[in-house]
Amino acid sequence: MKKIKNAVELLLLLTLLNSVSLYRLLDIPKPVKITAIALLSIFYFAMIFVNIHKGADKKLRRLSKAAENVGFSAAALFFQTIVFACITAFGGLSFGRLAANALQAFAMIFLLGLSGILRLAFSSKQVKLYMYVVLWFTWFLPVINFFVLVYFYRKAKREFRFEQARTELNIKRKKSEICKTKYPILLVHGIFFRDWQAFNYWGRIPAELIENGAEIYYANQQSAESVERSAAEIARSIQMIIAETGAEKINIIAHSKGGLDSRYALSRLGMDKYAATLTTINTPHRGVPFADRLLSKASQKTADFIDKKYNRLFSALGDNDPHFLKGVTELTASRCARFNAMTPDSPLVEYRSIGSRMTSFFSSPFPLNLTYLLCRRDSPYGNDGLVTTGSMLFWENSTMIPDTKRRGISHGDMVDLMRENIKGFDVREFYVELVKDLKERGY
Repeated sequence: MKKIKNAVELLLLLTLLNSVSLYRLLDIPKPVKITAIALLSIFYFAMIFVNIHKGADKKLRRLSKAAENVGFSAAALFFQTIVFACITAFGGLSFGRLAANALQAFAMIFLLGLSGILRLAFSSKQVKLYMYVVLWFTWFLPVINFFVLVYFYRKAKREFRFEQARTELNIKRKKSEICKTKYPILLVHGIFFRDWQAFNYWGRIPAELIENGAEIYYANQQSAESVERSAAEIARSIQMIIAETGAEKINIIAHSKGGLDSRYALSRLGMDKYAATLTTINTPHRGVPFADRLLSKASQKTADFIDKKYNRLFSALGDNDPHFLKGVTELTASRCARFNAMTPDSPLVEYRSIGSRMTSFFSSPFPLNLTYLLCRRDSPYGNDGLVTTGSMLFWENSTMIPDTKRRGISHGDMVDLMRENIKGFDVREFYVELVKDLKERGY
């Protein structure tokens, strides 16, 4: 039924696009022609401005309308080329009328496509910025513009279906609060980032957990510091959460270096009495050999220059006293070996490590695609762009995320850094299931 509706609407749109030529070719009364053009014009502007898509989520309705408008503009561009060629070959019309018809058709297709693209820009997280740049430079190029529009349509349609399915799933399980754990969840970020609310380090994950009943807090440690000082900041956050919530313990989920910082806070700063579980995500427990090589090859002058620039930038962004070089040094294999010897696991805490890996250079954008190649020599079993699988899988209770069909899962993908819907791996659902498991085991 929907295909028939779309076919009828496309036919009406093509009729309007070629109304300049059809006005001359069709032998019907003039008032009928004018009335038909007026009605078709109303239909056209309704296609652009009226959104009749149902659903409670405004963003999803906008995304669905965007996909529809971009799809119609791509289809119109394709079929209009055929229709206009036929009119030119067999219509016997003057050059002036044909030129006017072509100009009108192109302008209307452009406006319809633009309305869809603008809606996408304000609602889509899957269409990346560079594709808007590509569209800007290819819109007036025949054939190429058609394929670019098809790309936008497919992206928008796929995202709409994916997000609609997630929304329906959350509505269905809302009452069960599957992520409402006994203890609050503390999310601990990795190196070179902060817990900014404007750009959440954990992407869409916290909102999804909260939607399903979780109580979420952030560690708010600095972006780059020694493990010892970062752990002290995490310890203060843990104590604040305990005081604020009255909870006996917390569950910690830590990514990257945040896992090392959390281990130190638990084992060396006495925070184990407040922690029920620690789950580390792609944490370099045995270090990053790439960091050893980088520090050994960089001159002291270069290292000091980068350290100074980074510290100045992140001080302006909210850090109290960042130390780039200290943070990087803590990730070396040699330093982590000493760290593991001095930081035993606490019998009061349940530990678990989780890891993923990239499967090719194209699994992630720069810079992780470059560092993926540099880290390949360190492990035959793969890496996530920064950490080898042997380093991130630390305890017996470890989980390796299965490789996706076309690409792997990078260090950044594990915290939804790019907000990308990866085929074969739904990062939000992964964390929902992780926290659901904590709840089911009484944590």
